[in-house]
Amino acid sequence: MLSQQTHPAHPNHPSHPSHTTHAITLRVNGVEHALALEPRHTLLDTLRYDLALTGTKKVCDMGDCGACTVLLDGKAVYSCLTLAVDCDGQEVTTVEGLVRGGESEALDPVQRAFIECDAFQCGFCTPGQIMSLRALLNDNPTPSDDDILRAVTGNLCRCGAYVNILKAGRRAVELQAEEGAVIR
Repeated sequence: MLSQQTHPAHPNHPSHPSHTTHAITLRVNGVEHALALEPRHTLLDTLRYDLALTGTKKVCDMGDCGACTVLLDGKAVYSCLTLAVDCDGQEVTTVEGLVRGGESEALDPVQRAFIECDAFQCGFCTPGQIMSLRALLNDNPTPSDDDILRAVTGNLCRCGAYVNILKAGRRAVELQAEEGAVIR
């Protein structure tokens, strides 16, 4: 009897149909990447393992926690539930892409607000929280507290830093107004 690992019908066998690849182009943080990916690869795994962008966290891998939130054409999405092949030709922004380059790198107003307001403890949920708030501020530069809370509702903070996350959302509004920062 053949083991499951070597049987052609097993998903890990090299001849299994899932091992076919699709050529796609992802524009991630302003840089185009030509990739050949299996259709089952999530955007999260592609960012972390193929592009070495580890700021996007892999926690639940089921769309329950929000730690994997990125911007897809400016809208917040859970990258663990998004197939990479479905993102062909679209713009992906990760937490790494919020930093504005040059010789003196500048943090995004949302990132600075999280630091100023101490809106994290362990930091594991922080990239997803930041990306959710960035998407909100891109669409609504003057959100209410309810808007801010609604934007981060799908992002779980196991440390309970929600009060400071709300403060950071308010502070990000102020900082963005001073700078006029919008990241799509």
